[in-house]
Amino acid sequence: MKNLRFKDFFWYPDLTSTAGYDAIIQYLSDGKRTCKEVEDFMKARASIEERYAKDLLGLSKKVCGHNEMNTLKRSLDMFKFQIENVSLSHLQLAQSMREEAKKLEEFKEKQREARKKIEQQMDALHKQKSSQFKRTMDSKKAYEQKCRDKEEADQNMNRNTNTNNTKLVEKLHLKAQQAKQNAEEADKLYQQNVINLGKIRDDWLKEHINACEIFEKQSAERINFLRNTVWTHLNQLSQQCVTSDELYEEVRRSLEQCDVQEDIEHFVNLRRTGEKPPAPVVYENFYTGQRSPTGPAPTRLPPPAVRRGPLPDPTQNNRDDGRQSFVEDEDYSVIQY
Repeated sequence: MKNLRFKDFFWYPDLTSTAGYDAIIQYLSDGKRTCKEVEDFMKARASIEERYAKDLLGLSKKVCGHNEMNTLKRSLDMFKFQIENVSLSHLQLAQSMREEAKKLEEFKEKQREARKKIEQQMDALHKQKSSQFKRTMDSKKAYEQKCRDKEEADQNMNRNTNTNNTKLVEKLHLKAQQAKQNAEEADKLYQQNVINLGKIRDDWLKEHINACEIFEKQSAERINFLRNTVWTHLNQLSQQCVTSDELYEEVRRSLEQCDVQEDIEHFVNLRRTGEKPPAPVVYENFYTGQRSPTGPAPTRLPPPAVRRGPLPDPTQNNRDDGRQSFVEDEDYSVIQY
């Protein structure tokens, strides 16, 4: 299939019309606006990445597992360290996005400057063409009017050819001659304007074709540049995901080394206080002094009552059995039986 070209499809039957050229200029203006929109998008996305990176960096500096120990502490430290690296990678991503936006801005300005020169040349040609066309049309009207005046003068002279009024005949003859001369001068002016308009048209055709080729090339470059810019932007985002995952993988490897039993034993060995539990509290009897390791304290009971007899009569020194009881005796008792 034959490729469609600007120079083949943006003409207009009216010589003074700029409809085809205006359509191309509008297309270029829309493309410039698209470049500005993508540029603004890239800058805004870079700002988002920068804010996210700074917030993430601040978060990585906060205390997280400060009192933890051993393998879990190492994993948490690795977690914070890699989060900090992720934040730094997002800062780098923001910078890369700003660089791409700067390239797009420079590309847009470069195209604008190149297009500005072409537009100035075309605007001048359009004005020149329009002005010359107006002069040509005015000279054509004058020429046609002079021709009609000549014909009218000729007809008047022919109608009065046989008149006896010599002066009238001479007057009509002079008028016809003057009309003929005026028509010839108008004809020359008209022809010259047509020739001049033809030259201007040829110059305009050449410049229009040249402008179409340049504008088509610029449009192709713009489309390609925008496509590559967005492609690069997506590659940057994908690479950021890969980078983040690689950093997270380091944390996962550290977590794989986190041993629950090892951390428990580490804490035991570091903070152990003893291997023997405290002895149980024993019961001590207030009256007997006996110690019982277990069981509740017994109920306090009064000592058993001892029934005593009447006091002995000191005047009686003997008993029925005629024996006297002394303290030293084994069966000594103050109780009488």
